[in-house]
Amino acid sequence: MASAVREAAAPPAVSETASPPTTWRLVALTAVAPVSWGTTYLVTSEFLPPDRPLLSGAIRALPAGLAVLLITRTPPRGVWWWRATVLGLLNIGVFFALLFAAAYRLPGGVAATLGAVQPLAVAVLALAVLKERPTAWRIGWGLAGVAGVATMVLRGHLAFDPIGVAAGLGGTVTMAVGTVLTKRWGRPVGLLAFTGWQLTAGGLFLTPLALVVEGPPPALDARAVGGYAWLAGVGTLAAYALWFRGLERLPITAASFLPLLAPAVATALGWLVLAQSLTLVQSLGFALALMSIAAAQVTPGGARSLLRRRPPRPAPSPAETERRLPG
Repeated sequence: MASAVREAAAPPAVSETASPPTTWRLVALTAVAPVSWGTTYLVTSEFLPPDRPLLSGAIRALPAGLAVLLITRTPPRGVWWWRATVLGLLNIGVFFALLFAAAYRLPGGVAATLGAVQPLAVAVLALAVLKERPTAWRIGWGLAGVAGVATMVLRGHLAFDPIGVAAGLGGTVTMAVGTVLTKRWGRPVGLLAFTGWQLTAGGLFLTPLALVVEGPPPALDARAVGGYAWLAGVGTLAAYALWFRGLERLPITAASFLPLLAPAVATALGWLVLAQSLTLVQSLGFALALMSIAAAQVTPGGARSLLRRRPPRPAPSPAETERRLPG
């Protein structure tokens, strides 16, 4: 019965020399994950009960994870019991807890800037664990990405709470380690079951922590139920499935830039929906962050080829064709 719902094991990775349409389609699908994560601030501030970040993390992860386990009926086996637990804690449980701790103790711009260090952290870990040597091209764009996010989100008087900074950096390193180990270990089952394992492990970590720290959950109105449904279904289950699929097939140092889309989307939604101001300097930071994400997906040679590529010449009109005919 379980084997009937299993998907194929992890597909082969896409080479950096793969055709551009194939690579960019995969990048676009993987980017759906951080784009959906970028909606978290808007949904949390406008739909969810205040001061319940751990509850929000638990509701995002545990129901979706348990539902997937019931559907797939594919529990971990052998070493994958502890591996799934480790990945679930790194990618979801501990990461969510540290992320929310940083968000509560730091201005949002500072927390987002600390998160933007992730491509550089992944580059270091990929060298140590995967023996993938980072290129100067991607290191340079990693620094540009940090500068772009900082320019986009930092504003006003900044407070650097030591515990908040430690939590922010800890969350960044935690997800970087989870990203690299996900790439290193692969997955032994279908994508849906693999995602369900991690959501369940992360949710089981967050649920008792939320009850101890925040107390019993409050009554939820229809807006809160809708917000949690969006975050659990789209922002967590679908997003993490696409994210894990992308990590399997994209170069890890390239994929690690895509989460920079989250603060960019949050900034854009704040401007479009919440009428928050966006200065010229912040707009330039927004553009630099997007440029760093795009540039990291190609090699220097690939970037030069894209810049040199000329659009096809339009077909001549009937009048031009007639003029070119002899006689």
